[in-house]
Amino acid sequence: MERASWWPMATGTDAVGQDLLELGAVFFGLGLLGMLAHRFGVSPVPLYLVAGLAFGEHGPLPLAAGERFIDTGAEVGGVLLMLSLGLEYSATELATGVRQQLRAGLVDLVFNAAPGAALALLLGWGPVAAVALAGVTYVSSSGIVAKLIADLGHIGNRETPVVLSLLVFEDLTMALYLPVLTALLLGLGWASAATSVLVAIAAVAASFFVALRFPQAVARMMFSPNDEVLLLRVLGLALLAAGVAQQLNASAAVAAFLVGLSLSGEIAEGTHALLRPLRDLFAAVFFLFFGLRIDPGTIPDVAGLACLLAVVTTATKIASGWWAGGRAGLSRRGRLRVGFALIPRGEFSIVIAGLAATTGVDPRLGALAATYVLILAIAGPLAVRIAEVQLTTHRRAVRRSRTRSVTETGSAHGRKDREA
Repeated sequence: MERASWWPMATGTDAVGQDLLELGAVFFGLGLLGMLAHRFGVSPVPLYLVAGLAFGEHGPLPLAAGERFIDTGAEVGGVLLMLSLGLEYSATELATGVRQQLRAGLVDLVFNAAPGAALALLLGWGPVAAVALAGVTYVSSSGIVAKLIADLGHIGNRETPVVLSLLVFEDLTMALYLPVLTALLLGLGWASAATSVLVAIAAVAASFFVALRFPQAVARMMFSPNDEVLLLRVLGLALLAAGVAQQLNASAAVAAFLVGLSLSGEIAEGTHALLRPLRDLFAAVFFLFFGLRIDPGTIPDVAGLACLLAVVTTATKIASGWWAGGRAGLSRRGRLRVGFALIPRGEFSIVIAGLAATTGVDPRLGALAATYVLILAIAGPLAVRIAEVQLTTHRRAVRRSRTRSVTETGSAHGRKDREA
């Protein structure tokens, strides 16, 4: 059934013009939403999701053209998000971070995956949906968290390595989790899931081996003094790896992440800088596309559950962050900062929900995940900023109290000296 559009339908050459009109309006609108988000210091992800709801089949401004471009652009956006994430880390940093925070990472996994799995089972959605929703509630948004740390000037703080180590553990866990989820969603059975995990482990091990043992060889193969050639090589390799993974029923996102991980040093820094505008563009399409798949009419039915899940997993993230900060010897303020920093959910949660939404799992799962991510992508950064203001106010009050106490003590000593 052909759906209505907010542009008159056209045929032949005019249809290309219609595609360009719709895509131009969509991109320009996303640009305005991004500008609005940055002005208020929040992540643009929730606004892109809302835009997707508006442009979806059941929204007020449904798209009738340009869908193939948006479909493909969304896939490219997911690949670029994971490639950029891999470029953020070196294999050495990943190995060190996982080794130092292994126990804290496992606590984080249990505390935050359990609420999602329990809710799916209580609703009768089945074990596969439970595995999917567990991943949605478990993994924090590395992109939002990294931006918060930079915006607040916390890069040099004592708690930042703890936060980054937990994020590294989560991202590496996703490299093993996504192949299992993909196999389960496709109904391939436990044997195929086990095979996917073994392939993922082998791919991770191979990436670590190459990145640790032969970093210069990789750099020589990919390096080019010409920015255009460098970008085309890295992007082409990431898309090839993602395509092969997809053909093997493995995770394209993990394949792109491992490509980024295998690059390090100056080549990773240069590629990251070149890739950022392209990544941001296609990431916006990625989040828009996820919103397109959701029927806004289903959101009121799951809004209460999403709010409840958001409250519970906010508490569990703070608890696991507090525990990890305690093991690292942080103060009470440092522990709270770790917990609050991990609240936002984003990229991986949407990737997981997107996989589930296309494979026949209960349709309410996509709406629940979208609403849940909307809530925490907004509430998470706000909670961090509010907590920071309160901590700063408390420090200033303590400082003023100490200064006043010292001043009063000095005045008292002065009076005693004069009396003597």
